[in-house]
Amino acid sequence: MLVEKQSHKMEIIKADNYDILIGMQGYDKLGEYINQRKYSKLFILCDNNTNEYCMAHFLANLPVQVGFEIIEIESGEQNKVLEIAQGVIQSMLELGGDRKSAMITLGGGVITDLGGFVASIYMRGIDCFNVPTTLLSMVDASVGGKTGVDCDGIKNCIGTFSNPKMVVVDVTYLETLASDQFKSGYAEMLKHGLIVDPEYYHFLKDISQIDLDHLPFLIYRSIQIKAEVVKEDPLEDNLRKILNFGHTIGHAIESYFLSNEQKTTLLHGQAIAIGMIIEAYMSCEILDLPHNQYLDIKKHIENIFGKVEISLQDQEQILHWLKFDKKNTYGQIKCVLLKQIGVASYDIEVQKDLITKGFEAYREQLLK
Repeated sequence: MLVEKQSHKMEIIKADNYDILIGMQGYDKLGEYINQRKYSKLFILCDNNTNEYCMAHFLANLPVQVGFEIIEIESGEQNKVLEIAQGVIQSMLELGGDRKSAMITLGGGVITDLGGFVASIYMRGIDCFNVPTTLLSMVDASVGGKTGVDCDGIKNCIGTFSNPKMVVVDVTYLETLASDQFKSGYAEMLKHGLIVDPEYYHFLKDISQIDLDHLPFLIYRSIQIKAEVVKEDPLEDNLRKILNFGHTIGHAIESYFLSNEQKTTLLHGQAIAIGMIIEAYMSCEILDLPHNQYLDIKKHIENIFGKVEISLQDQEQILHWLKFDKKNTYGQIKCVLLKQIGVASYDIEVQKDLITKGFEAYREQLLK
């Protein structure tokens, strides 16, 4: 894969009725847009981490003439719930927010999902702008218009489709990102390669060769893949479902570890990485994914993310969480599976006994 170092010019990806601006010049475009519309007030939603590490840089680069208020919530998926969203709305009301207000989300996936959801329902909908600060939110959460919160541990079961007015991607924020958070976003990038671009996957699978100077290009490619899929199927009726590869199993694992106080909570990408390995195994059984390609996926994902211990008791509980997946219909479990690396199929019905075999295969050690 030819990867050239990114120039300093701003890159623009045209999404569904909004622009994704990659580069520092994106702030100028964002400020210009906001100033022209003369919003009554801006609300900048962040968490405690982005307020501490990202806010000063953001405010120093945003040329706006509109008054703003900062609303901070605690970080973590456990705070992506309706009660916190209601608290944000109450704060907006107390601070004088009206129908001419606008929201800027400054943060990772939790902030993007929750903030976008609040903006989509506040006064029946106000404009929202996303400024992602984690790799996960840059390549996934900030793009595509999905917003939402969790309920009773079930991922994103309350939400809306609501596009932002603009997304500004500034890779400077990644300098503050912990390695586990970086890998969490990296899982989604691997997924993009596995579902549509084998060359991209094969470049990414050896994380040791990734040069940070090339990261803007890689982020650009991931956003481009997602934006192209979403543009063709905005409401996830058909093709957009391929973006859920690894997520049927992965979300169930994530929900189980999040809800079990005896378990260490997994980051989204860690859970999705496991989901991709198990769903790749099922792809061999149902769609004849070549076995050597499955082994390649398992080897390289485990090299990057390590192994999570999932006991038989854990497995039974994870199977229970599967019934809440939004892709299921009439009680049938549906997955995105691979025909080969770079070719995905959606709405594939899978049986629980095959999922059980997938977990057994995940626990097996590959021969070196």
